[in-house]
Amino acid sequence: MDSYLLTLITFVPIVGMTIVLLIKGDNLIKVVSAIFSGIPLALAIRLLRLYDSSTAEFQFVESHSWIPSFNIQYLMGVDGLGVTMVLLTTLLSFLSIFASWGIDRGVKGYFALFLLLQTGMTGVFCALDFILFYVFWEVMLLPMYFLIGVWGGPRREYAAIKFFLYTLFGSVFMLLAILALYFVSDPNTFNMIELMGDKGYGYLFRTLVWWAFFIGFAIKVPVFPFHTWLPDAHVEAPTAISVILAGVLLKMGVYGMLRINYALLPQATAEAAYFVALLGMINIIYGALCAMAQKDLKKLVAYSSVSHMGFCLLGMASFTEPGINGAVLQMFTHGIITGMLFLIVGVIYDRAHHRDIDGFGGLGVQMPIYAGITSLAFFASLGLPGLAGFWAEALVFIGAFNVYRWITIASTAGIVLGAAYLLWTLQRVFLGPLNEKYRTLPEINARELFTLVPLGAIVIVVGIYPKWVIDLFQVSMAGILSYLPVGQ
Repeated sequence: MDSYLLTLITFVPIVGMTIVLLIKGDNLIKVVSAIFSGIPLALAIRLLRLYDSSTAEFQFVESHSWIPSFNIQYLMGVDGLGVTMVLLTTLLSFLSIFASWGIDRGVKGYFALFLLLQTGMTGVFCALDFILFYVFWEVMLLPMYFLIGVWGGPRREYAAIKFFLYTLFGSVFMLLAILALYFVSDPNTFNMIELMGDKGYGYLFRTLVWWAFFIGFAIKVPVFPFHTWLPDAHVEAPTAISVILAGVLLKMGVYGMLRINYALLPQATAEAAYFVALLGMINIIYGALCAMAQKDLKKLVAYSSVSHMGFCLLGMASFTEPGINGAVLQMFTHGIITGMLFLIVGVIYDRAHHRDIDGFGGLGVQMPIYAGITSLAFFASLGLPGLAGFWAEALVFIGAFNVYRWITIASTAGIVLGAAYLLWTLQRVFLGPLNEKYRTLPEINARELFTLVPLGAIVIVVGIYPKWVIDLFQVSMAGILSYLPVGQ
């Protein structure tokens, strides 16, 4: 079974989707969905236990001829980066199934599409053939479009179409770049492993291909100015879909840059490094300022994601081990923390039926457990030492400071602004006199605690001992750095 571990992790949700489409009864559908989302999580934990983090080589590789006339393979494999993202994806997907328990219309369609989405997301992190990677990338787009467009808020159609068009726009550039690499390779191949390293491409070719990939991935991150789809999608999406959007989909953009731009086009990456660092700084400060201006709690969390993903760009652009390790750790910790934040927003929205920050007040007395969990997530998000958010940002700044001193100094403003908007929000929602309208508001329930407590535990454990996560990908990131002409 271990030889096909990645295939099982990726495609078990498809089996669940098929069963969901064949059975009746909303509760049964939800239970089956939870089982077939939980099995990949259990397999991902086994993957984690078996993974050898002392080598940068791809492991659990599965290679089968798929379309031999074009040298297209079914090629799956993971390194430390892939293992970390597979673990994050399966965990958030499983918890999001339980966060979706309140869905009461189109239950069969919702959970079938969610399981299809899980397969697409997991496949992206496992595929090592470009065509297979692209298929998974596009498979993910369709269910997300419907999950927002059918089960979202009042402006769901607008948000879904905007998300679809932005992502499709980036996918066109990505496909052109994939074909370009295929036709210049000798022999023609879509195999990412064979294409890694500096292949001596000419300046114009490598620059055009690099930017084609970068635009496709930058839309997903999202990098300014391609970020405008994100707040709309988050605000209109159901709670669980917001968790997946911020926790997993945003990470695919950074993953793609590291796996493809960095490993396959290292010379062009080195030439664009300063620009990437500059974009990281813009994301950090602009996202934080936008978050501070929000009245809608969900939109505030959405813009905070724009800000926090900027740290990934800054760390990656440093070409230093602390910087790039900080970027990958930020991918993982931000996925956990922002997953908590969107689940927290969903809890209060289900009770009060609005997300207006100024419309609450004094909820700390009425919902003390909820207030405690929210405080943990907020403090982790603002980078409090001892919680998961601190270490990633610290590593990014350590790695980037000597390379981009002034950009790094300016980027520290994002920490101050992050503390400001999060603490201000905490004050307005939980402190002060209780709003009389919410005197009967019920405390967080067992199902909601089931989705939040595991994430909170990870936030604390990684905050105290980040080494166990960093050890997963550190050697693999050193391998990617070795391709870069200025890697340190």
